[in-house]
Amino acid sequence: MKRELFLEIAGRLMRQPAVPFHESMVEAEVLRICGEKGLHVERDEFGNLYATLSSRGVGEEPLVLAAHMDHPGFEIVRSIEQGWEARFLGGVPDRYFKPGVKLRLFPSGRSAVLGERVPHPREKRFRLADSDTSAERPAFAVWDLQAFGVKGEHIRGRVCDDLIGVAVILATLAELKRSRVNRPVMGFISRAEEVGFQGALAAAGAGHIPEKSLVISLETSKEIPGVKMGEGVIVRVGDRSSVFDSAATRFLDAVGGQLARRDEGFRHQRALMAGGSCEGTAFQEYGFRTAAVCVALGNYHNCGHGDRIREEFVNVGDALGMQRLLAEAARKRGEFNRLVGGTRKRLEKLRREGARRLRRSA
Repeated sequence: MKRELFLEIAGRLMRQPAVPFHESMVEAEVLRICGEKGLHVERDEFGNLYATLSSRGVGEEPLVLAAHMDHPGFEIVRSIEQGWEARFLGGVPDRYFKPGVKLRLFPSGRSAVLGERVPHPREKRFRLADSDTSAERPAFAVWDLQAFGVKGEHIRGRVCDDLIGVAVILATLAELKRSRVNRPVMGFISRAEEVGFQGALAAAGAGHIPEKSLVISLETSKEIPGVKMGEGVIVRVGDRSSVFDSAATRFLDAVGGQLARRDEGFRHQRALMAGGSCEGTAFQEYGFRTAAVCVALGNYHNCGHGDRIREEFVNVGDALGMQRLLAEAARKRGEFNRLVGGTRKRLEKLRREGARRLRRSA
């Protein structure tokens, strides 16, 4: 997909605010994009979305691309004097919650200010100062940061995690649709990932994803030593909790290797991204053959230098590389056994050769 078209999709999504359990604005944009691109989309009873190339279904063994709509933020609990009490949903260290940080209240979009912490035995709760408490009661609040921008080779915004993943899913499906590639591919776009993979677990437990699916979790992941932003999409061997399916990982690596041999401009990396856990762990624990990809992320969960809240950022080329890898994986899905079988063949050849010499020298 062309850079401009991908950035258009990413920008449209990233301009929509969301926190766990309050993803309706992102959902509405996903539905609009799917309608424009001729993609079929369904919604389950939990609010997760399933995007496919047509309404005919995907069969028993689809390639499932999974990403989530939510991002850490504040959920309004109740009104208080001159503002609101809110719980914070998601993982951000305590030192970043400095009174005076600017916020935005939604759905209105009006401004607010982070106040003092409210004592609570189990939750991170805060006072949010609102200059107009007579206005519509808000449902949630997010950091008051630039929603979307492109600076040099970086996409910057309040939410790269995981709307870049959602953008890649939609871009991949749109490319396959445009090029008339008829493959069993599903985009699974989930809710409430930041509070324990709630949407993914609900879908897996309800049987909404075919049992024989090859699930690929898409994420942005904190940059770690050995992985460099700008060096390509990362085939994620595992996360903090799990190591993913060996054959599925090998399949993505093989597809990436073929792309690199055809095009010197395509690059991919392979690493254990142990900075956090992703939905791949959830799917794997529910018995799905699972792999994962990600791009390196700056200012993970808006945690910037000097303990200040900042925009997240990713490399444009890395995101485009992820989209390209997954589109090619969809095209090569039927060649899975051939692509992953090469290792076994090489090992068998070594076994036979080694066995002969071992016998002679025993």
